[in-house]
Amino acid sequence: MLSAQVLLYTALIVVNIACIAVWVVKSRRRRLGGRPAAADIAIGVGTNFLDTLGIGNYAQITALFKLRGHPPDELIPGTLNVGNAVPSFLGSFLFITAIDVEPVLLACTIGSSALGAWLGAGIVSRMPRRAIQQFMGAALLIAAFFFTMTNLGVLSPAGTAMALTGWRFAVAVAANFVLGALMCVGIGNYAPSMVILGLLGMHPIAAFPIMIGSDGLLIPVASLGFLKSGRFSHGCALGLAIGGVVGTLLAFPLVNTLASHLTLMRWLVIVVIIYAAVSMLRSARAEAALVAAAD
Repeated sequence: MLSAQVLLYTALIVVNIACIAVWVVKSRRRRLGGRPAAADIAIGVGTNFLDTLGIGNYAQITALFKLRGHPPDELIPGTLNVGNAVPSFLGSFLFITAIDVEPVLLACTIGSSALGAWLGAGIVSRMPRRAIQQFMGAALLIAAFFFTMTNLGVLSPAGTAMALTGWRFAVAVAANFVLGALMCVGIGNYAPSMVILGLLGMHPIAAFPIMIGSDGLLIPVASLGFLKSGRFSHGCALGLAIGGVVGTLLAFPLVNTLASHLTLMRWLVIVVIIYAAVSMLRSARAEAALVAAAD
């Protein structure tokens, strides 16, 4: 019987090879032009460096694309996914092989995230996006407060486990299903995943293979749709992919170093959580302003 780890590796490899193969075939058939500009490669390096440290990168890439005025707005979602597929695949393998999270938990949480993206996205997409952003933004700020109190010694430190059992295992898998669905409507999974696993008693580093492994499976699947439709910028996506591989390799050793310093790791988590919370609340405010202007 195949182990959970072997099944996970197989799924990641098959899905990502399919994504790369389709990209190569489509680029040849459609004669997709455009070499990656130095700016695209630089964006890939910088944003994937931050992504590997758990900050996330879609919001930053979008902002930099908008600042540059290229690619066109309608091609940004596809470019984000296609360009980040290879770096996410690399990141998922680095973290899964280097960080010893219990294999069954790892496979089940990543699998439930993919299932959530497939089955749950339709349900979540009908919910008020602004309400989700407001709720999660407030919840993350509360979580950041408790993490800070732990680091300052006000609360008892917790979160050193690399495995979960019983109801904690079930909660982690169910939560990742929801986070997978939320990712499809633009709600990142990094900070929420860190919070949930931390509250369940896991070491902060344990969130990395779970959340980045989820992206390693979800992003190439999403990319296949954009590759089929052709709604992406080939040159920009190629630049992101090249720079993203470099950024991931540069940042990965820093995460490993931080893992041996639990208090320092928690401070990094706090920064990530606050950043995500503020971003969500700002997005909710911007959407409210757009609705008010339309009325």
